[in-house]
Amino acid sequence: MERIQRENRKGWVVGLLSALIWGLGQFVNRQYLKGLLFLGIGGAVLMTEWVTGRYVYLVDGFQISEHGGFFVKGIWGLLTLGTEPRTMGVSGLSGGDHSIVLMVNGIIAVLFLMIILFFYCWNIRDAVKVRKKMVLSGEHAESSLSYFSKLWESMYAYLVLSPGLILLLFVSVLPITFGIMIAFTDYTRSNIPPTNLVSWVGLENFKVLVEVSSWMNTFLGVLGWTVAWAVLATVTTYFFGFFQAVIINDPVVKFKRVWRSIYILPWAIPAMISALVFRSMFNGQFGPVSQFLMDIGLTSERIYWFTDPANPNLARVLALTINLWLGFPYFMALISGTLTNISESYYEAARIDGATNLQMFRNITFPFVYKATAPLIILAFVNNFNNFGVIYFLTSGGPSNPGYQFAGSTDLLITWLYKLTLDNRLYNMGAVMSMIVFVIVGAFSLWNLKRAKVFED
Repeated sequence: MERIQRENRKGWVVGLLSALIWGLGQFVNRQYLKGLLFLGIGGAVLMTEWVTGRYVYLVDGFQISEHGGFFVKGIWGLLTLGTEPRTMGVSGLSGGDHSIVLMVNGIIAVLFLMIILFFYCWNIRDAVKVRKKMVLSGEHAESSLSYFSKLWESMYAYLVLSPGLILLLFVSVLPITFGIMIAFTDYTRSNIPPTNLVSWVGLENFKVLVEVSSWMNTFLGVLGWTVAWAVLATVTTYFFGFFQAVIINDPVVKFKRVWRSIYILPWAIPAMISALVFRSMFNGQFGPVSQFLMDIGLTSERIYWFTDPANPNLARVLALTINLWLGFPYFMALISGTLTNISESYYEAARIDGATNLQMFRNITFPFVYKATAPLIILAFVNNFNNFGVIYFLTSGGPSNPGYQFAGSTDLLITWLYKLTLDNRLYNMGAVMSMIVFVIVGAFSLWNLKRAKVFED
């Protein structure tokens, strides 16, 4: 027993050796190929830092901004966002720091360090685990080739998925992290790099949103309309699509394929093109709809559908109506396919019991279809919550609202975010809004998916 305890302590010593020098514990365990692999990974990390840095030019002392390599300077840049802005001279911009570039490089460095940390912990854990196994079995450790063969068989799925995971880190996690970090800086149109340095300001941007009444009024107004839009746009398209699917699937309707083909056309045409066409049709100055209403005597003057500040609800109702035209074919096609899966025996039994068409719809058709389409309704709500295309290309957020900050009466949170960032270059406030949108949509989606028991089913 004492011998086993001593050997177990040696296991931790082997782990400490691998912690100090990558792969050294594997060499002690006589797994030389495995040790070379870990040593190569650790050496590649150090070599990358050495090659990308200027460690041979330390005559005047070490300065991270001047001599640090990819990892060291990346972490320094992420923490400080630079210390010396560039200045414009006769020959152009002088040398200095670009805060946004330093932030992005720092995020990339952190992501790489996370991957390196995984291999580092694996290196230590493997050395300790193999040593303990050797103590218990009293045999030599298995060969490195045998280990890698078993690893390939047991971890094949993870090894195949790992490139996609790494790509996901840099395609999705990187921009999301960058957007979150911008919310805690003073990155605005009045503080643009490289001639200015961006600084960390903590929660100041969130305080502005809460404490400044104009920002809070705009946020609450836009949020209220966004929620109303998402609910109404989802409900109207779903039930109108449901209605069309039921009508087309009725036995008395002939040429069902022809009717489906006709009603699917609004969905087949790109929504952006349809929105621009409707925008031209309902143009207040030269649109044909206003002219037609005047010609038949229904109105005495042109109607400014999307630009009348005194009547913002007109633009909202029209936007919902056009979205209904664009969105119902999706649910019609979806529900039409679902209806074909309902056994006719249910309806035959209901007719024998004397059920009416309305009762059969309420107790058979709707519950069956709703259970099958509930997850897609939630996804449709999320899509409508962030329905940038229809609102932006149809109304551009109009009509204008003098009580709002950089937003119109039909602006959604996503279009307001777009205006804050690209039109007005208030990147920090745009990042704050993007975080709020993410929290709202994520929380609502998770709550509804759990209620719908999608995870269990």
